[in-house]
Amino acid sequence: MSAAKAKMREKKMRNQPASVQYPSPSHVESRAENGGEGDDAGSRTTLSISSGTSVTRAELTRILGGQSDAHPSWKRQQTPPVRHGWVRGHHNGDGGYDTEMPNHITAGAFARARAAEVSAMLKAATELTCSSHVFRALPKHMRRRAMSHNTKRLPRRLRNVANRMREKSLQAGLKKKKELVKSKSRKARRRHGNLLLEFNRRQRKNIWLETHIWHAKRFHMVKKWGYCLGVRPTYKCYRPCYRAMSSHCLLQDLSYYCCIELKGEEDKLLAALTQLTCKEAGPTFAAAMFLSGARQGSVTVYRAGQYPSDPLGPVTFLWRPQTPGLTPRQLWIWAHPALKQDLLPELQSVCQCSEAMAPPVEPEVSRAEADPSPQAEPNPDNELKAGAKRKRCCKDAGEPPAKRILGDGTRLPTSPVTWRSSSTGIVINDLTMEIVRYRLIGPQSHSVLAETLEAATVCDELKSSPFWWPEHCKDRSNMKLHQQQTDVFNVLKGIYSSGELPPGTVLGLTVDDPRLTLPRQKVKAAPCVNRDQVGDEEKRNQLMLKGVPLQCCQSFLWEQSVRENVTDNKISEQELNRMRTELLVPGSRLGPGPQQGRVPVLLVHQPGKQVGDELGSWGSGWDLLLPKGWGMAFWVPLVYRGVRVAGLHMSLKHSQDKAAPHFPHDYPDCPAGSRFQEEQEAEFLETFRRRPPAKRTNYIKHGCLAPFRCPWQQLAEEWELLATDGGAERKGDGQTQKARKSHEVMEEVTSQQTVAAASPPSFTVLSFLGHKFHKLNCIFLSAHQNRKSLRLLSSWCRPLTCRGQRRGRGAAVALPLSDSAVTSFHSAHKMSVVWVRLTLLSKGKPEAHAMVCAPTAEDLKLFGKSPENCGPQEPPHKDHYKSRINHKKKSSKTATPSQVSDDPTASTDPHSPSDLILGLWPDPLPSVTSHCSRVTLGWVTQGDFSLSVGRGEALGFVSVSGLLHTLLRQPPELRGTLLLRNPTSLHYRFVRLNIDV
Repeated sequence: MSAAKAKMREKKMRNQPASVQYPSPSHVESRAENGGEGDDAGSRTTLSISSGTSVTRAELTRILGGQSDAHPSWKRQQTPPVRHGWVRGHHNGDGGYDTEMPNHITAGAFARARAAEVSAMLKAATELTCSSHVFRALPKHMRRRAMSHNTKRLPRRLRNVANRMREKSLQAGLKKKKELVKSKSRKARRRHGNLLLEFNRRQRKNIWLETHIWHAKRFHMVKKWGYCLGVRPTYKCYRPCYRAMSSHCLLQDLSYYCCIELKGEEDKLLAALTQLTCKEAGPTFAAAMFLSGARQGSVTVYRAGQYPSDPLGPVTFLWRPQTPGLTPRQLWIWAHPALKQDLLPELQSVCQCSEAMAPPVEPEVSRAEADPSPQAEPNPDNELKAGAKRKRCCKDAGEPPAKRILGDGTRLPTSPVTWRSSSTGIVINDLTMEIVRYRLIGPQSHSVLAETLEAATVCDELKSSPFWWPEHCKDRSNMKLHQQQTDVFNVLKGIYSSGELPPGTVLGLTVDDPRLTLPRQKVKAAPCVNRDQVGDEEKRNQLMLKGVPLQCCQSFLWEQSVRENVTDNKISEQELNRMRTELLVPGSRLGPGPQQGRVPVLLVHQPGKQVGDELGSWGSGWDLLLPKGWGMAFWVPLVYRGVRVAGLHMSLKHSQDKAAPHFPHDYPDCPAGSRFQEEQEAEFLETFRRRPPAKRTNYIKHGCLAPFRCPWQQLAEEWELLATDGGAERKGDGQTQKARKSHEVMEEVTSQQTVAAASPPSFTVLSFLGHKFHKLNCIFLSAHQNRKSLRLLSSWCRPLTCRGQRRGRGAAVALPLSDSAVTSFHSAHKMSVVWVRLTLLSKGKPEAHAMVCAPTAEDLKLFGKSPENCGPQEPPHKDHYKSRINHKKKSSKTATPSQVSDDPTASTDPHSPSDLILGLWPDPLPSVTSHCSRVTLGWVTQGDFSLSVGRGEALGFVSVSGLLHTLLRQPPELRGTLLLRNPTSLHYRFVRLNIDV
């Protein structure tokens, strides 16, 4: 019998009495051919019943609803074939189904089973499931469809019952069925006021940038960090975006970055901020070149007093230049939104700002009160004619007109945004979404800004005005400063590339409304170097050498009153178009007037690639800071200058091409980085589980322990144990002894994983910028010594030339690589990993979480003979968990729920089949260093084909101890040659390791 037929038989026999015993097919008595004679004989035959009573076969047949024709003396002439179980369809043979009677039954169980069937039948016939049961009392020839609508068509004896059931059904329908709201027509939904209400409703959970609607029409959107952000365009533009970064300009909206403002006395601010940084990690908030306000700085922030442990992440900051008459200083700190929730409490703690100030409640002002212009007298000629439509007026509406949300739409109106300290006098303001920030990347970023922005024209109005600019023009000192800033901006137009300026240069400026100079069609901005005069050559050289003068770094964007005035008095697009229609010459440009707003802006230079010997200053550009409400007014004119617009994806590629770590992807020790890695692992795991097991990669057979994460802590611990146990390993076979030793210390590492999971990581990262991962009980070098150590390690990774010299700068003073030098270096940098850049020496594309391994002596010999060799192969591994998972699947199908709950191994075994996933290693992981045939040194965090280099490049971390051990065993001409293997491949690729300093 097939499995399907067995299941069908089991389903049919499920409700039968368990006490009935069926005879086996070999002992079944054959049926008599003559049914009448069999009945007479059967009436005299009795069956044995377990209850002790005697029932004749005829009586039992009548109970069962059939007749028996079996008799022991009557035999068939031909014995039918033996049938096992139930067979679908009619049986082949002499006709009929096999209706053999059981020899023994239990009377009590049999009667209960039949009684249950009878009661179920009666219940189904008499249960009042719906009003249609009334019509069942009528014969079929009297039933009519109209009776369900008109009960008078029923007989009188059934009308009352039908009326009661109808009322009951109507009441039940009113309770369950909700009244459907009539949807508005599309024309009504597309009205301006209704659109604004809908947009404001959709911003309650996730913040919309001012350019959200523009991006939503052209980009794939994603909800991240509490914002709706664009990831990548819907059209193919990866290579055009790279060309824009390399030769023209790429535009990004970074308004989702959070700005925190600090106000107070300079010494108190520095005393509080010193607790979050340290000079050993690089320039801090108190650096002279940043404190003046002429440059923008960047620093890694730690928890208060916890350096070098507990880092929070990188931030950029900008001091307001000192102005005469203003004693307190002002500081803006820009942080990633994933970092804000960790940074803001620390700032409140060190500044002792625990007093939250409630935001002021703005009184509702009608449009008539807000408009100072006199109202026009009613004209009787303008009265509505018969049949004309009346426009909806705000006064006639029951609710105030809808207003667009500017700023943080997810924040409650009563939530505090300002905190004050009564002891220190420091005030903290949360300026999130109060300032719009655009980033322009590329060598022609300044050319795009020069064509888009025009310095504000002077307004000579004598009467009082609600605008800030006319009042500002009355002061001669302000006009003098504005003229100086305009001259510097004009000199900036003649610079060939944005990378020629000092990094972090700041320029304050006040510009006209850029919508007035919007071109009719898109025009690609070009540099205007040829039009420069000879007299501007000296100014341009001074600007490239010394940067912007200090007095020109001032901007009225720092003033909150000016920002609010500019936002409130912005002219709408409708009013601007109406003014264009009133021009005498159609199509001419609208000139700036007193009603057009002047916008204070800040231009902040962003440096490009600052490390390494290749592509110097690549990726430099400018950041444009604006007051809120003016986002689209500047965005569209920038787009009309021929820039390319990118999203989050190109931000990651921009960091990758600069060989710089990207936050929070490459900061696994920070809280934001840990959260990002957990979310990324959960996302990859969900994608992995969605695919069928036969169509996804078996990472166990590929020898990949962690395809969706990088266990840095376990890597650092294993290499530390291997390094401390082993100076003798450096003189031995290397790979074999290292693998054997790693298996010995793996038990100790596994026993420490439970404790390490509860405690913070204890490894460090060496980088040129002084950023270090948190580390416990270690000795740190100063910033200068840290750079010196990195330069030394970088020189050791470079191969020697034919003359015995090292390639690259700084290699002339390098200490030669020896056992004593490695021992001293390792003692100063225990439990450390270093940020490296890996370049493939052959074809291939590196992926995230790829393994960086040390080559064997045979691999280096093979590479020395043919450098174009693709690399060795990893032998396939055996999946020891596959059989357990398959056995669990088979047993779960046959086991009952009670057997599954009583299984003692389900809770005690850490590798129980219920927790296993086919193709993935369970926790805890075995040794990560010696699990494969090549020793693992680290992993890749970013990897892709680099258009700037023309081959695959990867960024990641490797263990300092493992790297030193590998460099000692490599020949001088092949030092820095490692292997890289993707998680989904068994093929190793040769790569060149570089530590950019």
